[in-house]
Amino acid sequence: MSVAPREKELLRLTRMIKPRFLLGLSVAAFTALILLFSYLSDFPKWLIVSSLALFIGLGIGLFLSRTVLRLGEVRTFDQKQDSGAAGAIDFSAKLLDVTVNEMREGLLVIDPEMRVVASNRAARNLLSHADDSINTRRLTELTRNPAIYDAFLDAVRGIERAGVKVETYDHGRRIFDLRVVPLRAGNGHGAAGAVGVFFDVTRLERLELVRQEFLSNVSHELRTPLTAIMALAETLEAGAINDQEHNRRFLSIIQKNAARMHRLIDDILELSAIEAGNVKVQPEVVQLRPLVEEIVGSLSAAAATRAIVVSDLVEPEVKVFADPHRLLQMLTNLIENAIKFNRQGGTVSIRYESQNGDRISVEDTGEGIPAHHLDRLFERFYRVDRARSRELGGTGLGLAIVKHLTRAHGGEVSVESRFGEGTKFTVELPPQIESVGELLAITGESR
Repeated sequence: MSVAPREKELLRLTRMIKPRFLLGLSVAAFTALILLFSYLSDFPKWLIVSSLALFIGLGIGLFLSRTVLRLGEVRTFDQKQDSGAAGAIDFSAKLLDVTVNEMREGLLVIDPEMRVVASNRAARNLLSHADDSINTRRLTELTRNPAIYDAFLDAVRGIERAGVKVETYDHGRRIFDLRVVPLRAGNGHGAAGAVGVFFDVTRLERLELVRQEFLSNVSHELRTPLTAIMALAETLEAGAINDQEHNRRFLSIIQKNAARMHRLIDDILELSAIEAGNVKVQPEVVQLRPLVEEIVGSLSAAAATRAIVVSDLVEPEVKVFADPHRLLQMLTNLIENAIKFNRQGGTVSIRYESQNGDRISVEDTGEGIPAHHLDRLFERFYRVDRARSRELGGTGLGLAIVKHLTRAHGGEVSVESRFGEGTKFTVELPPQIESVGELLAITGESR
């Protein structure tokens, strides 16, 4: 705490005492004059002496009272400074305690005997089987994880440890990056303990895994058609171009695989743009039945080759609030999948329901999807039957695009399936708007 305010107050008091010192000198001189006058005049001496004593007493009393008053002010100022310093110290302690306990990172401090000296809430949650009072307990009582124990043991021995990977499974799999440093003793020799910080990197690890899977899947998906194209091109170059019986079939296969690569790249770019938030939906009131009829008409040839009946069961007056282009894209993906993965001679039904919003369902009579696949069905490149999906020309990104476009509308997509009976996909969109404000909220625009 700075003493500058106190020094300023003392300086001010000194400046005020100097005039009173001059006043005292003046009183003394005046007293000497009165005494001289008393001996030279005829006034009674007792009267002169009494008046002089009274005057001197009043002067001294005034001087002392003002001085004491100023000294009292200085003492009061000092007391306020001391109480303010104590309050600041108390506030700082509370602030430090709140800051440490609200940290997302776990903080653990141990002494040379591997006993816990201090910890924050995140560290206590990490040691889930331990209660709040973990201080003075040995580290081996709190965790059996060898990575944690070895890192703290090395720090107590004076060796700093960083980048220690710690995995826990108490509340699902969590991954931490642990850094432990020694606490140096006061004499500078040895360690007085160690402090460790647990950084939760679970989400970063998950994102890194998704990135690796994505790169692996993209590489594999591109390699397959590219290998076929290169092999057939070499075959044609080697002389098969003159084989009238097979050359056109080879060229057809090359064209088919090139088209597959083109679709895959388009879907990757489309999905990347949607996930990056670069695709903005522009919802409006859309007549649903004509849009479904357009999709059914464009897929009629694919349905006819497998004798599949596609039924548009949407009522003519139904309207939904969505981006027409994006809704066409979503329903085309779902209806095309229902045709591809259906049974020979099966059916596909498109229905509409109004339940706290717009629900558009696409149901098929295919073989169904096993229950353990349903949770991952909307992931990028995830396929129930990889070989069959590639054979039918799928990229593995269609359902991921449907999921992200539905969420861009403020809705959700779900799937229900019974193995051996069929599958039903449902797109749930928010209810139609009733005001301009709701429109702005959905489209993300401002007034």
